[in-house]
Amino acid sequence: MAKATRRLRSKIAGSFTRTGRRIAPGAVDYQALARFRYQLRLFLAFREAGAQKAGLTPQQHQALLGIKGFSGAGPASIGDIARFLLIKHHTAVELVNRMTKLGLLSRVDDADDGRRVLLQLTAKGERKLQALSSTHIQELQSVNRALGRFLRSVRQPPQ
Repeated sequence: MAKATRRLRSKIAGSFTRTGRRIAPGAVDYQALARFRYQLRLFLAFREAGAQKAGLTPQQHQALLGIKGFSGAGPASIGDIARFLLIKHHTAVELVNRMTKLGLLSRVDDADDGRRVLLQLTAKGERKLQALSSTHIQELQSVNRALGRFLRSVRQPPQ
């Protein structure tokens, strides 16, 4: 990450510490919300740049993550990925087609339901996801303190 981005993040996180106070129910702390959104946007920009550096689009990276991390019973289907990515089914089909051509995914017909296509990461897809995930965990650890302060500041006191 560039030094300027680190300095800006440090400055924003530092100012959050000074204003990280609880606010009255119903009141809105616009500074806290703006800092929270900024931290999220920083992470998303980091994620997008990392995906592009790895030769993927951000959506392809999210699809790999969704397929690998899917918590349903059995492998993910195209419909599952459409729901995970919040896209239409036909858009997910086109995404899977492109990713299959790139050698990132393989398709397997569902033995129980011939209408469903199940997805698996190829070795190439696994390698790209592993490399990206390692750097993303490190980045999340670096923003963890700032996000934690925000979440504590908006937590409602027990009733």
